[in-house]
Amino acid sequence: MTSVSDRARFLIIDDHPLFREALHSAVQMAYPDVDTVEARSISEAIELLADAKPFDLALLDLSMPDVHGFEGLLQLRTRYPRLPVVIVSGYEEPKIISEALSYGAAGFIPKSARKSDLAAAIRSVMDGAVYVPENYEGQPPDPDSTDRADMVQRLARLTPQQLRVLQMLRQGMLNKQIAYELQVGETTVKAHVSEILRKLNVYSRTQAVIEVSKLDNAELFRDQAGF
Repeated sequence: MTSVSDRARFLIIDDHPLFREALHSAVQMAYPDVDTVEARSISEAIELLADAKPFDLALLDLSMPDVHGFEGLLQLRTRYPRLPVVIVSGYEEPKIISEALSYGAAGFIPKSARKSDLAAAIRSVMDGAVYVPENYEGQPPDPDSTDRADMVQRLARLTPQQLRVLQMLRQGMLNKQIAYELQVGETTVKAHVSEILRKLNVYSRTQAVIEVSKLDNAELFRDQAGF
């Protein structure tokens, strides 16, 4: 077993209490002395990650109440690029696994896995490996996947405040509404939008919203088995 400091912390992000409990049990099996913290939404997870004491690993369910598709993973990867994020999901489609890995997931564990397999997968990631199910066959990259992975890299250049502004743009909010929510002037919002367009290499806020919305990959999840 990998030696993990008693200061190590794992973050479990799942809105289902029973599965949070199952993941907690698997973590305890792998590392009995680890401090495990739970979040029921991406917004709650981001608040916890803002804590001065860092986390060593996040275990993330793709299906969360405040995000769609890969949006939760993307938020964590862009805000906290050094934090290993492992997807623990009921979706086991090879294309979904491939997309998650292309967006920087440190591993993909099916929710159908046994507790002992969950524990082994967690140990594998903590040892520096990228964990995938045994029966997973990698998908060859396609142009769309390459473009999406490139956009993820560009998103990583945004500051936390710029990410907030981008999220509000996706909600259709006007500059004055964003300024009110952030308690800043409209000039500041315009400056943020200009920087967002520059860093994402797009020419308008509409194009930015369209390109970033493609990352949700909602079509991959349509008609798949529920969590």
